This record gives sequence, C-alpha cells and structure tokens, in this order.
Amino acid sequence: MSVRQMFDGDRLVRVLEQMAKASMLDLRTVELELTESMLLKNVDDTAVLLKQLGDMGLGLAIDDFGTGYSSLSYLKQLPVDSIKVDSSFVRDIGTDPNDEAIVRAIVAMTHSLKLNVIAEGVESEDQYRVLRDLDCDEYQGFFFSKALPPAEFEAQFLDVD
Repeated sequence: MSVRQMFDGDRLVRVLEQMAKASMLDLRTVELELTESMLLKNVDDTAVLLKQLGDMGLGLAIDDFGTGYSSLSYLKQLPVDSIKVDSSFVRDIGTDPNDEAIVRAIVAMTHSLKLNVIAEGVESEDQYRVLRDLDCDEYQGFFFSKALPPAEFEAQFLDVD
C-alpha cells in the first residue's frame, strides 16, 4: 500500500469493500503490505485503520522489516500478521554471519509475537536452506519462480479445473 492510500483510510476501506463485492473476492485471501516507515507516520490512526482492515479479513504484512527507523513498540500496538525480512539481510545469509544473526533475531522476535516470518529475495538453494533452518515460515524470490503473467501462474501453480 502507498502512503496516499493510508492517508485516506475511509476511502481505502470503501474501495476494498466495493472491489471484493464486485469481484466476489474473499478478502481472507488478500494480504496487504505496508512498509515500516509508512506505519510510523501516525501510529494511533494507523492502528485504527489496520484494525478495520483486519476485521475485514485482510492479512497485513510489514514489508522491508529492519531497514527503516525501527521502533519495535509498534509491533505490539499494530494488528499485523506477518513480518517480511528485507532482501538486504537475505542476500549474504550463507556467507555473512552478521546477516544470519540479524535474521535469527528477527525470526525469534517475530515468532514470540505469534507472527509469520517471510524472507524476501531468496535466489539460491543455499539461502533457502539457511532460512529454512532458521525457521522462516515463507519465502519469496527467484529461487522459486520468476514473476509470471496471470495465465502462466495459474497453469503452473493453481489447480483450476
């Protein structure tokens, strides 16, 4: 989501409700990503909006975690479901012990808060193995697939009969 979308939360909620109704989309299948810096703009208003979105069934993820001006206090205030470990920590995960230590700490903290951990930018089997051993819950990156057009994605990953 963009800062502009967050700025007018009432409009965002209306648009999402209209879109879901028009397309018969189950909002429980949608996850919105928000950057750390976006969340910290106005934590009180953001918490109210995120609660509305969560009540609609939307999943909420903090994107690029660890790259902004982190204030960990917002993690206990905001109703999010997932933390996305930024690819800058994943890039050298098998070779840089500092990156591994940071990811290990993020995973431990995130799991203790009962949140899901997603590693971004997984491009090799070695990265995947280290992240799996660190107990990441989900992975994104070219190791699994390049970006695909919708029809190709459906053919490759969805069982649509």
